[in-house]
Amino acid sequence: MHVLLIEDDLDLGQAIVTALRRDGMSVLWQRVPAAEGLDRERIDAVLLDLGLPRTDGMDLLRNWRIAGWTVPVMVVSARGTLPERLAGLDQGADDYLPKPFAMAELLSRLRALHRRHVRQASERWRVGALEIAPKDKLAWIDGEPVELSAREFQLLEALARNPQAVVSKSTLGLRLQPLGEPLEGSVIEVHMSNLRRKIGASRIRTLRGVGYQLMP
Repeated sequence: MHVLLIEDDLDLGQAIVTALRRDGMSVLWQRVPAAEGLDRERIDAVLLDLGLPRTDGMDLLRNWRIAGWTVPVMVVSARGTLPERLAGLDQGADDYLPKPFAMAELLSRLRALHRRHVRQASERWRVGALEIAPKDKLAWIDGEPVELSAREFQLLEALARNPQAVVSKSTLGLRLQPLGEPLEGSVIEVHMSNLRRKIGASRIRTLRGVGYQLMP
C-alpha cells in the first residue's frame, strides 16, 4: 500500500513513517501539502492532519472531493470533539482518528480502510482459487503457497485490487516504482512472464496495447 502522509509535526510524522514502513507500506510524507507534482494514481490512502501551516486540512479534503479524487482519507487530528469528527466525515473523510492514538490502531484502521476500498472483506484477498495477503506479502492457489519475488507480488497485488479490470502497463509501472528499479516496459514484461508461470498463464489475460487483466 502506498500512503500519502500530510503531517507537520516532525516527531509524530517520523514515528508514523517508521510504523507504516515496518508494516510493509511505502510512504510519501509532506509536512506542507504540495498541490503540484502529486501523482494521485500512486496513492492508495491518505493520512491527513487538519492543523497545517498555510492551509487547513479540512479545506484540503473538501477540495479533493470537489475535484473528484476518491482515494480513501483518514483524518488524524487533535480536533477530537464529536462535532469536529462529524464535520470531517461529512466533508468526505472515510475515517477519523483523534490524537493521541495508539500506532497499532492507526495501522489496523488503515488496513481496514484499504480493504473496503478494494472491496475485500478480510486481510486475505480472494480471486477465484487465488488468495493473497498484502500485509504479509504471501500468496496461495487452492491453499498451496506460491513463492513470488517482491516485484511479482506487487504486480499481483496491483491486478487484484480490481479483479477483471484491465490495468495498463503504465499504471503497473507506477505501482512498482517505490521499490526503486527503473521500470521500462520490458522490465514489467519480464516480471509479468514470471508471475504468469508461477500462478498459471490463464489467470492473467493480456490485451495487447491495453494492459493486463486478472481472471478468477
